[in-house]
Amino acid sequence: MGHSLSADKRERQNLKRRHRNRGNTIALKKELKRVTAEIATGKAADPKAALSGAFKALDRAARKNTIPKKRADRKKSRLALAANRAAKTAATPKS
Repeated sequence: MGHSLSADKRERQNLKRRHRNRGNTIALKKELKRVTAEIATGKAADPKAALSGAFKALDRAARKNTIPKKRADRKKSRLALAANRAAKTAATPKS
């Protein structure tokens, strides 16, 4: 408990925000883990659709201030590079 009414209110607000951010972070991590696994194993039937889901989750997290916008952009860029690399290696015939 805080020393004043405003400190009590601040605690309640922080608790609500922490729960909201935690849920958003968990959802984001699950989506990123799913997409990176698809890219790594090459199971993605349509890599663009998989990336689209990850981009959507990253944009949502950045919009809700769960993560900074520049971090979301950096993660999107790295996911796209990984997907392109995986597609390139899958397209080249193994000799």
